[in-house]
Amino acid sequence: MNDIAQGLWQALILVVSLDADLVEITVLSLRVSLTATLIASAIGLPLGAWLAVNRFPLRRGVIATLNALMGLPPVVVGLIVYVLFSRSGPFGVLGLLFTPTAMIIAQVIIITPIIASITHQTIRELWSEYRDLLISLHTTRRQRIAALLWDGRRALMTASLAGFGRAIGEVGAIMIVGGNIDHATRVLTTAIALETGKGAFDMALGLGFVLIALAIAVNLALHMVSNTERGARW
Repeated sequence: MNDIAQGLWQALILVVSLDADLVEITVLSLRVSLTATLIASAIGLPLGAWLAVNRFPLRRGVIATLNALMGLPPVVVGLIVYVLFSRSGPFGVLGLLFTPTAMIIAQVIIITPIIASITHQTIRELWSEYRDLLISLHTTRRQRIAALLWDGRRALMTASLAGFGRAIGEVGAIMIVGGNIDHATRVLTTAIALETGKGAFDMALGLGFVLIALAIAVNLALHMVSNTERGARW
């Protein structure tokens, strides 16, 4: 209990004083995770909807694989990205290893299956409800997907939030590809791991509480936007 109390006090001090290191780490954490979530959503939302609307021979296998990838070990993803972007790797010439870009790439790989799988489940239910109507209107597949995504946009926000939650709390993959370099690739999760390893549990708890507060704030902001949009429709 004493450590928790000290952690809360440390978090309060860091936030109130607008600690420069905390601000830098927090901004980088948000930039990396939000960018990864936007890219993963741009890939996963249409992919999940496409799988729900289309029928093809290997569809069940693709869906099963997508669901399995939701549990993809982040450390393995980090290792693969590391190998690809290392100096001896095929993309080593780009010099992206130990940069925020490499961290974003790793997070996109991790959370895209999550967003796509949740989207598929949501759109599948909408497709069963609106299938006859959309077909009778002679819509193209692209139009059907667009209409279903728009109709289910509030429910699909959950998919993106799930991806963001996984991204903002990720440590294994970004530790490998980012290197936890001070003033370069250090984010909240890797800073917590570092402080814990040093035995600075009050600081680690403080950063942890800041991370939790940050995740809640983003979720509340999106929830408010959703409610505002709903109210505007009425």
